Amino acid sequence: MLAHQFTALRHKQFLKFWLGSFTSVGATQLQVMGLGWLVYELSSSSLALGYLGAAAGLPAIVTTLFGGALADQIDKRMLLIVTSVLIAVLLALLAYLDWAGIVQVWQVIAIAGAISVITGFDWPARQSIFPSLIERKDMMSAVALTTVIWQATRMVMPALGGLIIAISDTWLLFAFCSAGFFLMFLILLNLKVAPSAAATQQSTGSQIVEGIRFIITNRNFLILISLSYAVFFFASSYMPLMPAFADMLNVDEKGYGYLLSITGVGAVVGTVISGSLQKSPRLGIAMLLSALIFCVFVYLFALVCWLGISGAFYFALGILFSASIFSSIFMVTTTTILQLEVPEQLRGRVMGFHGISYSLFPLGALLVGTIANVSNPSIGISISTTIFVAYLLWVLITQPGISKIDGRALTEKAAQAIPFS
Repeated sequence: MLAHQFTALRHKQFLKFWLGSFTSVGATQLQVMGLGWLVYELSSSSLALGYLGAAAGLPAIVTTLFGGALADQIDKRMLLIVTSVLIAVLLALLAYLDWAGIVQVWQVIAIAGAISVITGFDWPARQSIFPSLIERKDMMSAVALTTVIWQATRMVMPALGGLIIAISDTWLLFAFCSAGFFLMFLILLNLKVAPSAAATQQSTGSQIVEGIRFIITNRNFLILISLSYAVFFFASSYMPLMPAFADMLNVDEKGYGYLLSITGVGAVVGTVISGSLQKSPRLGIAMLLSALIFCVFVYLFALVCWLGISGAFYFALGILFSASIFSSIFMVTTTTILQLEVPEQLRGRVMGFHGISYSLFPLGALLVGTIANVSNPSIGISISTTIFVAYLLWVLITQPGISKIDGRALTEKAAQAIPFS
């Protein structure tokens, strides 16, 4: 199982891109952690965290529509070079404002919004470039390895960030983030990418419509992408509100870092487990049940934080670890299915639409934060998760095409695909 998951690394350019991505993705993890902590430190408000989430999510949703079309039109490597530099500059600006002691909540939210705009162009290019670096038979490996970058950095960076904040301050954390994106820029300068299919001469609007039409007319794509949207918006929105949950558990910035890091540990475990499901004839039902089990652990996390029982922090760590295992299984399997099925000429747009999931992740914090403002974060996340569970059960009961997805058929299709050259 482990050997299969590393096969994509035999492609030199993918290996270079994969190793380089640790710098920018690690910087992203530190950035998300630092932004949340700084806003809560300045405001002590769950609602302010919700506003931060909206700023980090809404712009990316809009620009991702254009970013996916752009990724199908121009050199993806050059697009990533530009986005990496711009984000590095914005994070350097935030580091200066914080270091100078003049930073305000509105400035943090504005910079988060600007980064979100750029991310809308960065994410579709990032998702659609790596298939050009591998053979299609290595797609499951590439998806899992790409996911590992996010999960491994989630495992290490928040704990490291908590120590940085405790020893110094958030400004140093943002300076490291800026350096991470700049390093990715340098790596991209030396990356060689195989030419993709010829770009269409359609207008941007027509390309977006074509991508939407493809998703709407392909039932499995529509359901899988909508499930990804729903799990991030409704059930995963406890993550952007983690500073508030850390406050409920009476822990400091280091404890906050551990809460975030343990989700990375669980996600890495989930990614490894997902490799054993690749050839399962019941891949679809395993994917849906993993999402349902994830929600059960979210409920338990909310309950433990609300009750504040003795040792609640340690119970919360164990629950978050378990939740992240099943969340990761769900996301790896859905992403792999989409990557294998999408036509090459539509990859940037379709995977860009799928990438909106990650923009909904912080945006869901606005819903939960608003509810928490009149109750508490535990009630907010419980109500939000219940909405996702209702949709998930509807899919389980009424959409047999999803629950009957056969991993063996996907593997056979990948093995018979024309090799990358």
